[in-house]
Amino acid sequence: MTAGPRPAGVLLRPAQWPWWLQVSPAYAAARFFSFLVFTGAAFKQGPNPWMPEAPGYWDFITIWDGRWYLNAAEHGYPSVLPVDAMGNVQESTWAFYPVLPVLGKGLSGLLGIPVIASMTVIAMVAGLLAALVVFRLFRHFASHRTALWGTVFVASFPVSGILQVPYAESLNLLFLAAAMLALVRRRYVAAMPFVVLAALSRPTGVPFAAVVGLLWAHRLWTLLKERRRPGAEELPSLLWHGALAVLSCAAALAWPALAWARTGDPEAYTKTETVWRGGGLVPFKPWWDMAVGTLGPVLGPFALAAFLAGFAWVLLKAFPVRRIGVELRLWCACYMVYLLAFLQPQTSTFRMLLPLFPLGLATAFVSRSTAYRWSVVVMFSLLQIVWIVWLWAWAQLPGGGDYPP
Repeated sequence: MTAGPRPAGVLLRPAQWPWWLQVSPAYAAARFFSFLVFTGAAFKQGPNPWMPEAPGYWDFITIWDGRWYLNAAEHGYPSVLPVDAMGNVQESTWAFYPVLPVLGKGLSGLLGIPVIASMTVIAMVAGLLAALVVFRLFRHFASHRTALWGTVFVASFPVSGILQVPYAESLNLLFLAAAMLALVRRRYVAAMPFVVLAALSRPTGVPFAAVVGLLWAHRLWTLLKERRRPGAEELPSLLWHGALAVLSCAAALAWPALAWARTGDPEAYTKTETVWRGGGLVPFKPWWDMAVGTLGPVLGPFALAAFLAGFAWVLLKAFPVRRIGVELRLWCACYMVYLLAFLQPQTSTFRMLLPLFPLGLATAFVSRSTAYRWSVVVMFSLLQIVWIVWLWAWAQLPGGGDYPP
């Protein structure tokens, strides 16, 4: 009888570990690197609006929007929008979605710890769970090794430090990846709770609703084009797909609707969200203005058009990207259109790119070379240092304030 592998031998061969035991240490290593970078930046942190100079790691990671989420958890959302002497709407918690504050307050009451600490714990745990779900999603399109490298790329992305601070990005990544995994597997009922949670954690509901709706419309169009009726096995799937499309649209509108119901102002959410940009919401115009203002009236529009054309070509024609599947490519396209339509281009734009995480798998598909893949990790890690030192650490600009991360 042949003896099985000795336990000690298995422990020395990570490739033979269970998939979750391979993903978890890789993700933990990425977060430990972020911890080192945050700690170094905190040691050099000068005067700032939140705390004394050279704060500790745990205090340092709670600045910026973490304080807004804390405010939402402890004080809720105002029934009357704050305004200045001229009647202009001012900053408030309505710009910050409720899932993280609600969970943070609940965990705080359960464990008896400060709310900001509970939100930090939630973010860290959600980040690990998100990495596990991302791997399962990538595994649907790639080999075990390539899916693992794609997950490592997501975990080490230049803004991945945001996954361990009290922001909602890690929760949103978890819910998005879970919803996409269910969508890819055509398990539409299973996707429903994740779609709702994703839409109430970060403003990603609109592009996801577009993805679900376009996929459903394509299925209907295929039936019409082929002039056939869905079979007995296909009909329930088609109906549940349609139900998911309707639910996705409702979830995307839920938070603005709740803000309207609470304040009586149908534009409560958009007015609050646009306070930070210093102007009203005009779709696509901020990107045009930035291009013209940065590169001039001729080169600016040309550069913007070239970027859009290049991104479209990558999604449609680039072989590594085509391998990630129609659903993930469509998500990347819809999310990019959403950013172009509604996002004010600024330094926070880098953080907003995290939901394009399926491109991490496409990056792994570029080459099977171990040297190439480690080079990507090193490059991402260096850029993470730049992001944390430049944008997370606070340093007052000559005109006041600082660039937000």
